[in-house]
Amino acid sequence: MKKIDHETVQRILDTAQIVDVVSDFVTLKRRGSGYIGLCPFHNERTPSFSVSPAKGICKCFSCGKGGSPVNFIMELEQLSFGEALRYLANKYNIEIPETEMTEEEQQAENDRGAMFAINEFAAKHFSHNLLDTDDGRAIGLSYFKQRGISERMIKRFYLGYALENRNDLCMTALKRGFNEKYLIDTGLCIRNERGDVYDRFKGRVIYPVQTVSGKIVAFGGRTLRSDKTVAKYVNSPESLIYKKNLQLYGLYQAKQAIAKNNKCILVEGYMDVISMHQSGIENVVASSGTSLTDGQIRLIHRFTDNVTVVYDSDPAGIKASLRGIDMLLAEGLDIKVLLLPEGDDPDSFAQNHSAAEVESYIAEHETDFITFKTKILLEGTGNDPMARARVINDVVTSISVIPDNVARDAYIRECGRILGVSENVLNLQVAKFIAQRLENEAKERVKAKNRAELQASLAAEQQPDNAEAVQPADISSDVVGIAQQSLDKKSSVSGLQLRKLRLFERQVMRYLMKYGMMDFNAVDADGNEFAIPVIDVISNELAIDDIDFSDAELRHAYEACVALAHEGFDRELTAAMNEAEAIYQEALRAGHEEISRNASDMATIQANELVMQEKAEHDREEYVKEFKKLYLQKRLLSSADDVVRRIANELVPDKYVLSKVHTKYATVEKDEDRLGDIIPRAIAEWKDAILGCRLDELKAQIAALDVNADGYDAQLSSLLQQTAEIIGLRKQFAVFMGERVISPR
Repeated sequence: MKKIDHETVQRILDTAQIVDVVSDFVTLKRRGSGYIGLCPFHNERTPSFSVSPAKGICKCFSCGKGGSPVNFIMELEQLSFGEALRYLANKYNIEIPETEMTEEEQQAENDRGAMFAINEFAAKHFSHNLLDTDDGRAIGLSYFKQRGISERMIKRFYLGYALENRNDLCMTALKRGFNEKYLIDTGLCIRNERGDVYDRFKGRVIYPVQTVSGKIVAFGGRTLRSDKTVAKYVNSPESLIYKKNLQLYGLYQAKQAIAKNNKCILVEGYMDVISMHQSGIENVVASSGTSLTDGQIRLIHRFTDNVTVVYDSDPAGIKASLRGIDMLLAEGLDIKVLLLPEGDDPDSFAQNHSAAEVESYIAEHETDFITFKTKILLEGTGNDPMARARVINDVVTSISVIPDNVARDAYIRECGRILGVSENVLNLQVAKFIAQRLENEAKERVKAKNRAELQASLAAEQQPDNAEAVQPADISSDVVGIAQQSLDKKSSVSGLQLRKLRLFERQVMRYLMKYGMMDFNAVDADGNEFAIPVIDVISNELAIDDIDFSDAELRHAYEACVALAHEGFDRELTAAMNEAEAIYQEALRAGHEEISRNASDMATIQANELVMQEKAEHDREEYVKEFKKLYLQKRLLSSADDVVRRIANELVPDKYVLSKVHTKYATVEKDEDRLGDIIPRAIAEWKDAILGCRLDELKAQIAALDVNADGYDAQLSSLLQQTAEIIGLRKQFAVFMGERVISPR
């Protein structure tokens, strides 16, 4: 996929209208200045999905999903940022200019296109064999019918059959004009040592493998012979278009259900997926018999944070696959495990139960992975202390990869209870494993850096003196990830304290994202008022006291806001002010004409003109004010960065809307009209919360002092002095904030 230049991206974002985009999927009804309809992301009877044309965003007040036109399409269709942009460009007939390609790039693009085309042809050919040939119906279709697979599922998953004729696909494709080279490159055909070309999948039922966007990249073939010398499954080799570690079987069919249910059910094989779908459980994918990879995990994480891994009752198989689940934990996913009744696998269980029964069983029997792993590994250890120690270390290793401190603490407590081990011991072991992992990662980074420097040095030596310096290519990515959360400088802050701080941090970030470029009326040392953007107020306050976000994602979003604030704002503000002025002048002209036509005396004319001018001036100010308000919002809600876009979608839209009963007879003061109050207060509350955490730390340190230790008095005196200083500061904040405190939402 080619990079979309910045100008085209901005044109797409500016052209896309939220009502137009949402209306393609949701029936909207007018309500006030906006629209409302049934949410497409979850089942509901009462409309709660609100669309605001003025703000250019949508929001479900029940499930919380929505955002800009780009974000809406990404969520609903489960597309990447770039794919969503192309969807909107196609909708509004916006041409996306392609960047100039080298001959090598052009050839690679041609090869990719040819391979996709031949895979599409092969899938149709296999489907035709299955449904429209005598051998296909007698062998392949009979097999699927015997397995209880309906014709609807056969078509949904593009199932097929490869005839026993060793050249059937090859000869048919060549007759249709396809190049033999691509038959071999895709793995559909094989060339032997004698130069003969024959079909890879002959005599097998076929399971096409699709990308998340529906393109066929590979095939799996199952033999129907009982001959033990014949491999049960044969799969496409990796190719230019197929990377096994980046695909999950059934994701194309399951993506919307995963997003809607906010859960992905992970099974092992093709038939497991198909049978579960047929039973009505559609949020199911398979790793296709391979261990989970980082690429597959990231693919799941695009759609949900919740994964349920389904196992049959084979203990050996379970233990063999446990280690792969640690990768899911490391990604920050919430992992549940489901053990099926003895004798059942997902295929047979789904075949023998209704959707309601399957859902009920999952809800009742799924358990968190750490607890499940602990119980599985403990089986058979008996009273062997060494075996028990190995289990503890294995479980602790899994806990140590969990990035969230709060979740990690919860698992430590639960495992301490199950294993009968002190929490302190488990905490020490977890800290040890984390330290080892960080040390190993640091060593790997040093090695990688050294390798890169060596390669650069060798390249420089080989480069002629008169050669032009080669500039690095412009790297484009639909998804910009963030680094793993680093150790916070307040290392002693507990998980509970971090959660408390996060509430106040989110409040500040909410105001920053919603009102960052709006003017804040400040007062200088001489008592003179001056206007300063909210983002500068917050940045200055954080810099003065050297405050940083404890939450890595919020820190990342804050940095994105700061970058956007300095990216073309002045230029666009000037354009908005010019446009406001033009609207103002046109309003004056039209107003004068209207008054001249309708007024009969000079006094009435003067009075009406004064009112008209005041309104025009007010509208001009509101136009510029609205531009400043929406500048950051629009860009954050349509950001290419998944983290930034998600946080903006959580914080920017108003959480609640007051009914007309509450607003008809009373003036509701908006946050944007009282920035001078809420911004300083939110910052002060955050600082006060930090001091509160520090105070708790000092109290814990005082309680931990050894009365009999040397230097006890000096240590106690120092800690008490620090405590008194913090209490004094908190009193100052209390005076500033007053008795009424804004609770973080």
